[in-house]
Amino acid sequence: MPTVEIQVRDARPGDASALADIHAAAWREAYLGIIPTVEVERMISRRGSVWWLGAVRRGRHIAVLDFGGKLAGYASFGRGRVHGLPQGEVYEIYLRPEYQGVGLGRRLFQATRGRLARRRLSGLVVWSLADNERACAFYRALGGVEKAKAIERLGGVKLDKTAFVWS
Repeated sequence: MPTVEIQVRDARPGDASALADIHAAAWREAYLGIIPTVEVERMISRRGSVWWLGAVRRGRHIAVLDFGGKLAGYASFGRGRVHGLPQGEVYEIYLRPEYQGVGLGRRLFQATRGRLARRRLSGLVVWSLADNERACAFYRALGGVEKAKAIERLGGVKLDKTAFVWS
């Protein structure tokens, strides 16, 4: 039986197109029905391969999950953005829908958490839309504790979001 190499590595400029594809597929799967369709499509159109290429070249912290030579997901991370919450933050973590539910998200999350720890950023926070029940369940299963609430506005719609925290 052939084995598949799975690794989490830093994003490279050549990953830009795959990152755009992952972002588009994951956003459609996660947010249609929660965020107005026009806003989902607007965000996807802003995050094409040119945007991702620029993000990688500017040194944005992006880890990718490479599954046998194909990118299955990514996480972006860095210093926390909200005073009073942990110093480390995972800004985004997304997998292509066909790779969800088999433990790869957990693997990507743990690797990203390790990258934050190596940067000496204590603790971790991840924000999730409260109506994204699958994401909230994922973060709870990983031991995240709900610590804060906020409101995001997209396309005139008010969306509740929750901060999950790990110390």
